[in-house]
Amino acid sequence: MGNEEEGRQIKKVKINEQRATSNEQLTTNHIIPLDGTNKMSKFATPLKIGSVTVASRVLQSPLSGVTDLVFRRLVRKYAPNSMMYTEMVSAKEVHHLRELPQVMAIAKDEQPISIQLFDCRPDFMAEAAIKAVAEGAKTIDINMGCPVNKITKKGGGSSLLRQPEVAEAIVKTVVDAVDVPVTVKTRLGWNDREINIIDFATRMEKAGAAMLTLHGRTRSQGYNGMANWEWIAKVKQVLSIPIIANGDIFSVDAAIKCLEITGADGVMCSRGTLGYPFLVGEIDRYLQTGERLAPTTTVERLECAQEHLIGLWEYKGEKGIFQARKHMAWYCKGFPGAAELRDRLSRIESVEQGWQLLDMAIAKN
Repeated sequence: MGNEEEGRQIKKVKINEQRATSNEQLTTNHIIPLDGTNKMSKFATPLKIGSVTVASRVLQSPLSGVTDLVFRRLVRKYAPNSMMYTEMVSAKEVHHLRELPQVMAIAKDEQPISIQLFDCRPDFMAEAAIKAVAEGAKTIDINMGCPVNKITKKGGGSSLLRQPEVAEAIVKTVVDAVDVPVTVKTRLGWNDREINIIDFATRMEKAGAAMLTLHGRTRSQGYNGMANWEWIAKVKQVLSIPIIANGDIFSVDAAIKCLEITGADGVMCSRGTLGYPFLVGEIDRYLQTGERLAPTTTVERLECAQEHLIGLWEYKGEKGIFQARKHMAWYCKGFPGAAELRDRLSRIESVEQGWQLLDMAIAKN
């Protein structure tokens, strides 16, 4: 064993010893029972995605640079039955690489899981989908909603809303190439003047999509303004495949309101889980049982941040420390001293440094 690897293993043992004594499993939230019947009880039934059955109707969205193996495991800790998604994977990259990119890495124990692909070439998408299924994906999700310029300029993401024939060809080709359900994630349209989601969604269903996840914004909105859940309701009325509502799901109450307005078959959490991987489990608990978990404490969030930090370091080495900085900033909000802690964590150079800063914050809270 080289000196660098040996040193890393020694640090790993020391950190794990600290974690064993100071970071108990984060399942301490008390349950607040609700009076009366659960209005959301119909969502306690499994979600059928083609040939795949998922016990939970609350899904964790794919998020580029976020939903890696470490993050997914944190979310799954509180939502063991929810569908998780990898980070968005470029079909072009899969085509040119001899080895699969790291973002496609799936652990044997993390099911159900889907791999999300993007590109505008049906043959590249089919090739990548075949490799994704071999990697362990239970479904293939096609990104037709990403608003980022570097994606849309190459014909991927939400630019496909302007190319419905190409989008249709992609879905048909991928459906023919794999024996798992193919799903689509998209938006309402390119802008307020080009909201074509009714026609677009109908095309996706006819092409063979087994489920549609709809973000209630246009491409030009990005993440500004409010998600238009009423449009999701309109799409739900004309499609027979499951519709998953996405956009502005930041709490249990938001999920309830969204489901009431849209009539959707489930919800997908995105930005609401940044620094708060408890959210999917909280919503799922309510939909399954009618019970609310008590608000997560500051200490529990900071302990989760420690777990996230350690996970990134163990999985990605020193590179993981730098990736952890943005995650630490998301965890550090809404409590005394959060701004200062956020600033200091944004400059950490080692796992020990980050751990100690979080430890001191835990002691103060």
